[in-house]
Amino acid sequence: MATDNDSSRTGSGSPTVNGDTTPDRKIALVTGITGQDGSYLTEFLLNKGYEVHGLIRRSSNFNTQRINHIYIDPHNAHKALMKLHYADLTDASSLRRWIDTIRPDEVYNLAAQSHVAVSFEIPDYTADVVATGALRLLEAVRSHIAATGRSHIKYYQAGSSEMFGSTPPPQSEDSSFHPRSPYAASKCAAHWYTVNYREAYGIFACNGILFNHESPRRGENFVTRKITRAVGKIKIGLQSKLFLGNLQASRDWGFAGDYVEAMWMMLQQEKPDDYVVATEESHTVEEFLEVAFGYVGLNWKDHVVIDKRYFRPTEVDNLKGDSIKARKVLGWKPRVGFEQLVKMMVDEDIELAKREKVLVDAGYMDAQQQP
Repeated sequence: MATDNDSSRTGSGSPTVNGDTTPDRKIALVTGITGQDGSYLTEFLLNKGYEVHGLIRRSSNFNTQRINHIYIDPHNAHKALMKLHYADLTDASSLRRWIDTIRPDEVYNLAAQSHVAVSFEIPDYTADVVATGALRLLEAVRSHIAATGRSHIKYYQAGSSEMFGSTPPPQSEDSSFHPRSPYAASKCAAHWYTVNYREAYGIFACNGILFNHESPRRGENFVTRKITRAVGKIKIGLQSKLFLGNLQASRDWGFAGDYVEAMWMMLQQEKPDDYVVATEESHTVEEFLEVAFGYVGLNWKDHVVIDKRYFRPTEVDNLKGDSIKARKVLGWKPRVGFEQLVKMMVDEDIELAKREKVLVDAGYMDAQQQP
């Protein structure tokens, strides 16, 4: 799916298609394009008329499910405005090579080992990708600008509300960081690398401090999607129990499709800055359970079992964002509310469970994988 080379570039950074240049088309480079945010951002940018290039890691299994619906074979040059290339945030040479080749106008760094609990299990890798990976990409952008004079390039760094950690809510751009996990500490480093490159080299670099944002495309090992997947399976009869940890953790949950628009808005401003993006509402995991199970006529207490293995070594109790700056300066506001978000995810996962039920009934899938 990914290409090894892309020679159809002009010196100005505009795409060339069979000799025809389109100088008005912006070019975006997206790391983490196969993730939840990457897929929504790519859809958004394509709708804006961008050409989008995504960097993906080599894997023995394809992990492009979230973008398959918008993928067009690059041989169909007139229509293929999304292109994929092999690279890795742990490989500085690949980052610099593709920036030099693609010559992007905007760079969105969304790639990360983004699971908080897993970061306690693989802290070295998390820091290498999330913190040092951002530094490598920033340095690749700086070196490219120095070599080519293309100083108009804009850079977006994906931050996280986890950086605030134990700082009391509501958390804004002026709140202090108190990270409570290797992931959060790594995101703090990436944040300050971005600020430093902005101040030291004049790069148009923005930090988006996004509070929790979910969707039907959320990874299944994140608590929100874990819940809605279980609701679908329990409702259809493929599962009976759901094992969770801290139900009193409170988060500011929004819709990922809304949040990627804020990323783009940051890079359209006259001056670079950092912004908190949040709904300004906070809900506990228990509240999420009540809405998700209640939506399909079930009582979550009949199915949820507390398992201590899902408690973190250091918990983050309450994250609730103050996004007044983004609302005033960017003109951004969320469109999807909490209950609408939960129901959207449950609807998708019930349909997925129905398809799985067909496979189970036909003997192609083992229904006993879940208790």
